[in-house]
Amino acid sequence: MSDSHKYKIGQRLELSPSSVGRAGGVVEVVRLLPAMRDDLEPQYRVKSHAESHERVVQESMLSLAAARAG
Repeated sequence: MSDSHKYKIGQRLELSPSSVGRAGGVVEVVRLLPAMRDDLEPQYRVKSHAESHERVVQESMLSLAAARAG
């Protein structure tokens, strides 16, 4: 299986809100995870500074974070 992750560890990204009520927002990539199967997209372990726990999300739920003002 080839490593096809678009994002890198330490990168700050925008997490899309989910359809099950989880909030979106800016998260940091903590770890790169393989896709569960070859026909699925790569996954990431991410952490928001506003939450105490980490999440596992699919690559399609992430996008480049908007530049912060200041």
